[in-house]
Amino acid sequence: MIQISNKALFTMVAFGTLCGSSLYAKSTENIVQSIMTLRGEVESLYTKIDENKDAYKSQMKSYFLQISDNEAQINRQETSLKLTAQNLEKVQAELKAIGSSSKDIKPIINEALSALEIEIKAGIPFKVEDRLAALEKIKTDLKNGDITQEKALALTWASYDDALRLTKEIGLFKQEITLNDEAKIAKIAKIGSVMMFFATLDDKVGYVKKEGDIYKYVTVTDDTQRTQIIKLFDALQKQIRTGYFTLPNSLLLRGVN
Repeated sequence: MIQISNKALFTMVAFGTLCGSSLYAKSTENIVQSIMTLRGEVESLYTKIDENKDAYKSQMKSYFLQISDNEAQINRQETSLKLTAQNLEKVQAELKAIGSSSKDIKPIINEALSALEIEIKAGIPFKVEDRLAALEKIKTDLKNGDITQEKALALTWASYDDALRLTKEIGLFKQEITLNDEAKIAKIAKIGSVMMFFATLDDKVGYVKKEGDIYKYVTVTDDTQRTQIIKLFDALQKQIRTGYFTLPNSLLLRGVN
């Protein structure tokens, strides 16, 4: 029979109590640490949720701006079409008034075409050869009798309408330019008739500058200006034609002739 003295029993009970208290304290500490860790994770998730909300709002704002820009472009196109239709009716009425009379309006048409040729040559270097070739074709066809005087008059008027439209048009195009005496195919960013930028296939970017009566293509080497021009091309590529842009000073202002 095993006998345990009261002193030994007290020692055992005390030891067990201390061990239990130590384990309890450690368990509590672990729970507190776990709660703190979970709280940190929750706060991190809330932060990510807020960031995603901001990013979503920014993206939606960008979409709404693009939608508004597209709607504005559609409205402008519809207005342009209405004006074109009205002008065509006007031209048709004038042609009807002329009727089959023997009145020769060739001198008037040729004079109007020559005046437009001068305007195109003096304006920004945007598809100049193509536009001049189109006017020359009207002259040639009229001279050879391939089109009637009435048709030539309508084509001349349409050419003037195109010239007016180009002064307001903003967009991306492609054409051949002469850079450092070398012909290159380049993307063109045209801002109406007041600014014109280019980007070549070999990563050269710049703008058109007028010196006297001559237009020159100036390559930009400054990093800040390069970034500004590249951002403009990116925006136009995404059909973003409205907004705030910082660009190199490249206004093409003309005096009254």
